[in-house]
Amino acid sequence: MLKLDKECRIIRKLILKTIGTLGVGHIGGSLSIVEALVVLYANHMNCDPQNPKMAGRDRLIVSKGHSGPAVYSVLARKGYFSEDWLLTLNQPGTNLPSHCDMNLTPGIDMTTGSLGQGFSCAAGIAKASKIRNDGATIYAIIGDGESQEGQIWEASMFASQHKLDNLIAFTDYNKMQIDGTIDEICALEPLDAKWRAFGWDVVVVKNGHDCNEIDSAIRFAKFSNKPTMIILHTIKGNGISFAESAGVDSHSMQVNKELLAKAMEELEKAIID
Repeated sequence: MLKLDKECRIIRKLILKTIGTLGVGHIGGSLSIVEALVVLYANHMNCDPQNPKMAGRDRLIVSKGHSGPAVYSVLARKGYFSEDWLLTLNQPGTNLPSHCDMNLTPGIDMTTGSLGQGFSCAAGIAKASKIRNDGATIYAIIGDGESQEGQIWEASMFASQHKLDNLIAFTDYNKMQIDGTIDEICALEPLDAKWRAFGWDVVVVKNGHDCNEIDSAIRFAKFSNKPTMIILHTIKGNGISFAESAGVDSHSMQVNKELLAKAMEELEKAIID
């Protein structure tokens, strides 16, 4: 997985350039899902950048839609659009808004941002795939703060009731949300037991930044006869020292030229090492 680890550093570099060009953005939650995105698109997603609407393709719905900069960086690397687009994030006339929009961006399968709704859409798409019998796997990424939304649990009951074993979801469990830590706002533990009680298989990945662990979890999920939740224990702002140390404040933060240069230096060193 050394090649994927290097790719993750490249993606982090693109995320920082994307947000640094604008000067502000959702950096913390973008950096915490990099490994999950890289592993999915490198090893598992049946999709075609030259034919984004391909019938029967696997789909990824990032319900925590504010992580768009991470998704966009991976899609650009896959060839869905030019990397030059990344420098237009959230600017007038852009195809890359702050939150993912399926009507603007090639490779985005569902517009998200209103927390909880993307996950319901993922469950509905998985049900439709079952009806069509097209063999697609539907992936979804939800946030831990988002998991406080009742809609998440309504969708989870629907998925279990309809035996949607083609639905594989991830919780980005970085323990922080916009207003504070998860435990301060509305604690989720025992999160794995909750998902099992709702009829899901559960895999806990203790290091949500380990490509090998994530890959193994996805491979397990593909053989389950239930929908599967992969709980990724992650670090908000992972891989960039100033973002990690900012903690909750990295949810959306300013990235000036000095911070961008510092991040690029850290990532260049990591790529060389």
